Amino acid sequence: MTYDLAVIGVGAAGLVTAGGASQLGLKVVLFEAGEMGGECLNTGCVPSKALLAAAHAAHAGPAAAGLGVRFPAPEIDWAADNGHVASVIETIAPHDSQERFEGFGVDVVRAHARFATPDTLEADGRRYRAKRVVIATGSAPAVPPIPGLADVPYLTNETVFGLPDRPAHLLILGGGAIGCELAQAHRRLVARATIVEADRLLPRDDRDAAAVVADSLRADGVEVIEGARAVRVEGGAGITLHLDDGRTVAGSHLLVAVGRAPRVAGFGLEVAGVAHGPGGIAVDARLRTTNKRVWAVGDCRDGPRFTHAAGYDAGIAIRNIVFKLPAKADYRALPWVTYTDPELAQVGLTEARARERFGDALRVLRWSFAKNDRAQAEGRTRGLAKVMAVRGRPVGATIVGPAAGETIQIWSLAVSARLKLSTVAGMIAPYPTYGEMAKALAGDSFTASLFSPRTRRLVRLLHRLP
Repeated sequence: MTYDLAVIGVGAAGLVTAGGASQLGLKVVLFEAGEMGGECLNTGCVPSKALLAAAHAAHAGPAAAGLGVRFPAPEIDWAADNGHVASVIETIAPHDSQERFEGFGVDVVRAHARFATPDTLEADGRRYRAKRVVIATGSAPAVPPIPGLADVPYLTNETVFGLPDRPAHLLILGGGAIGCELAQAHRRLVARATIVEADRLLPRDDRDAAAVVADSLRADGVEVIEGARAVRVEGGAGITLHLDDGRTVAGSHLLVAVGRAPRVAGFGLEVAGVAHGPGGIAVDARLRTTNKRVWAVGDCRDGPRFTHAAGYDAGIAIRNIVFKLPAKADYRALPWVTYTDPELAQVGLTEARARERFGDALRVLRWSFAKNDRAQAEGRTRGLAKVMAVRGRPVGATIVGPAAGETIQIWSLAVSARLKLSTVAGMIAPYPTYGEMAKALAGDSFTASLFSPRTRRLVRLLHRLP
């Protein structure tokens, strides 16, 4: 059986690649032994945001008290919360279904595939030859080698959703996005939550913005332990973490959220001549592997691991494979969001990384949510925005506050298209909105020069003219 393109994996990267290539006229075969939709739909982005929606609703009462509206304490129906999560997955699932992609003309093989030769895949006892192959096998939760961890029933993002009973006290190893989101979600749904992070909370994000999220989690009642590493895990009636500073933390459940590991084992990559390491499959700027007829896209390749990055990768692969264009991946304007309350969004360089790269040429613009009229009206003034600019063009932006994931998008465009700050300052923004902050922040960069003594002298001179 011969195909123009074979795709391994049905997460965002695999589905976009297979669907796009088939609709453009290629004969495509798609392999997956697990659930259609991959990690994001079934155990990642979708269920976590659905659970967070329930948690934010439970917090609406305390939040409204500052506006003069008081509600009784919420009654949490854990089974109904789980039902909401399952319902959201079920609603979105048809978009990623086998039937939909077969409708595009894709041959979907629900079996594990591995390379039998550099251009041949084997699955379910059959062989499939393809001119080009795209590996989109995704990633799995990373599990650290902590003594005792393998002896306790720990959770990951693949098993934490749909627990029949609400955890009494959820211990979370890892203070990244997953750890922070699920800590806040469970705490607002009336469970205790403790985060143990070896570094600081959200270590890859801007320090000032991460501190706002940490303060919010603590205000919710989440115990946040930073700068401490778990050195031993002990089971029994519950689960106990022994930390390297001598402390112990006990809880009813343990969630391991220390990062993601690429899925590269068991696919015969060595047979295909595809080099890979702990960081994932090695790719060039065009996302080609060391076998130039094989591409790797999404979490399995060595690079950033986000669903939207996987979808972007698929577009790069399609342009190379279908249209024979030498398209290259450029993550310079890659955004990401942590969906806590408040949200933390980032695109491009953080302040620390921008200072390392540009030094004195960098200009950092800052704006507080307290200066935004919409935030004042809604009583949601906790947060800040930063824009890192070089020679009048943004190279990065950080926003922590309400709707940060929405308001970061204009800065994603600005960084991607290399827009000038003057372009953002010149737009007309509706009032009152959180999005106004982009215009205000960009406009603020011109305040000093606009109202300088030099400008004032020029104005006086102009007014002397008839």
